[in-house]
Amino acid sequence: MPVPTQRVAEDIEPPAPDFPVHVRAYAELAHIVREEGLLKRAGWFYLLVGIGQVVLLAGIVAGFLMLGDSWFQLLIAGALGVFMTQVALLAHEAAHRQIFAGKRANTVLARITGNGVVGISYSWWNSKHTRHHSNPNQVGLDPDISSKVVAFVPEDAARSRGLFRVIIRHQGWLLLPLLTLEGVNLHAQSVRHVAWGRGVERRWTEIALLVARFALLLIPVFVMLPLGLAFAFLGVQLAVFGVYMGAVFAPNHKGMVVFERDSAIDFFSRQVRGSRNIRGGWWMTGLMGGLNYQIEHHLFPGMARPNLSKVRPLVIEHCRRFDVPYTEVGLLRSYAIVVAYLNRVGISARDPWECPLMVDRFRG
Repeated sequence: MPVPTQRVAEDIEPPAPDFPVHVRAYAELAHIVREEGLLKRAGWFYLLVGIGQVVLLAGIVAGFLMLGDSWFQLLIAGALGVFMTQVALLAHEAAHRQIFAGKRANTVLARITGNGVVGISYSWWNSKHTRHHSNPNQVGLDPDISSKVVAFVPEDAARSRGLFRVIIRHQGWLLLPLLTLEGVNLHAQSVRHVAWGRGVERRWTEIALLVARFALLLIPVFVMLPLGLAFAFLGVQLAVFGVYMGAVFAPNHKGMVVFERDSAIDFFSRQVRGSRNIRGGWWMTGLMGGLNYQIEHHLFPGMARPNLSKVRPLVIEHCRRFDVPYTEVGLLRSYAIVVAYLNRVGISARDPWECPLMVDRFRG
């Protein structure tokens, strides 16, 4: 992902003593990270990840062919949803240029895995995700907190109408059912973007990859399975994919401080205060593709997955030194926080005589 943070981290010199305090915090941290070699790529690690994903896909295809007309195919569909999410996480890392040293190789891999395997447009994701990294949790600037179906700030909840208003009133409890549709939403936005979006780089390449991807999935399913089972297969695959994607991305920012559009805050404080880490060690890193170290990922978006855990103690120490709150919780606790936060925001979509919501906002 072409986020300028990585270039700053790689090129930074030791900070001058008269820098603003939190600017100095990031400059010092980036200098240490560079000196420790934590921005180096991890080629062997990603090669093993790629081999593991190929083996998983081979097992899924073999299971699909062996089972034939059987409702046990729904287990294969669930496994395919998990596989798609794991490939999406790899595409995310390629888009951030975490895998290869050169931009072109990362872009090619991100486009092939994103469009050609997962069915998500690289150009759409790249644009959206870059804006998110630049302005996490900032009203009007972070696209990840702008949605018609789910409201992340009280103002959006209060403006909702019709069916959206009904959903937003209880959106915390409805989060899981809504996530079962997230896979459909991601595919639909990708198709809409490559077909009608402006400034799509390599539009026809992306269209060709998306068409090939959907054909390779849909044709075998509808040719080899009865119609009802084929639709059930796709439903389970999309539901697992949507829930897994939401389970990975939702805990990282939702329920953290929300920044006003015109807030003035330094890069270090913005990225740390707006992000949340998830405890769990190596198995959580595999489950979430390294996004359990969300704070470190936002500070150094070009850092390879294996190095995120290594930089964590340095980040914690700098947060202590410069009095910036560092948030880290367990996975289940993070979901409870997200559900409670969404329900609190949803109060603004209820009857006008109910108590107004106060959310943690930062104006600068």
